[in-house]
Amino acid sequence: MTAALSLAGVTHRYPDGSPALHGVDLVVQTGERVALLGPNGAGKTTLVLHLNGILTPTTGTVHVDGLPVEREHLQEVRRRVGIVFQDPDDQLFMPTVREDVAFGPANLGLSPDEVDARVAEALEQVGMADAADRAPHHLSFGQRRRVAVATVLAMWPSILVLDEPSSNLDPASRRELADILVGLDLTVLMVTHDLPYALELCSRSVVLDTGRVVADGSTGALLGDADLMRAHRLELPYGFDPASVPGRLP
Repeated sequence: MTAALSLAGVTHRYPDGSPALHGVDLVVQTGERVALLGPNGAGKTTLVLHLNGILTPTTGTVHVDGLPVEREHLQEVRRRVGIVFQDPDDQLFMPTVREDVAFGPANLGLSPDEVDARVAEALEQVGMADAADRAPHHLSFGQRRRVAVATVLAMWPSILVLDEPSSNLDPASRRELADILVGLDLTVLMVTHDLPYALELCSRSVVLDTGRVVADGSTGALLGDADLMRAHRLELPYGFDPASVPGRLP
């Protein structure tokens, strides 16, 4: 089976010459849910931006569903890889929720009826159908994040990439988003500092530090490795026991 995501020997240097990634090898199989963990400055966001061609490797290769992430395939790669950024306001810019969610499908050249159907489906998936005609800036932060997810789902991606999905959410909004993510039949790569969230939603985790993959395994095992956690500045909330959380993946 072709992997959903495959990175081989990926290095990246910024224009000023500073290194960001060092020979990253990573394979995510179709249907997997993987958390990408690591301290600030580890290279997590840089890695994510290689997945749809926003950045290109200095050396190495990136494939999405077997397609090389190169200029001739970028349109299809960007349809398949939906990235939900940390700040929903980076993705919401139209007067109404409906128009924001419709923006991507409309640019695929779909008919108005097809666009409307995708909008309705995506908003239903995130529990925001009743907000279709509201202005995004009138919504709560948690609601805006769900609409941002809907803008990506309306493109019918095969891979969903989430950058710090639980940040700035109150406990109820955090749980609501988790319920949505559990119900999606997609490959998921989740960049997060929220280690309990990673344990709840992702059976596998990859730890990135100084641009290198330093650990790859079951989320529970990695979070239970005190030496690994300490070495890479990963800290669980006070009193949290990874063994006490069974996770919610099917």
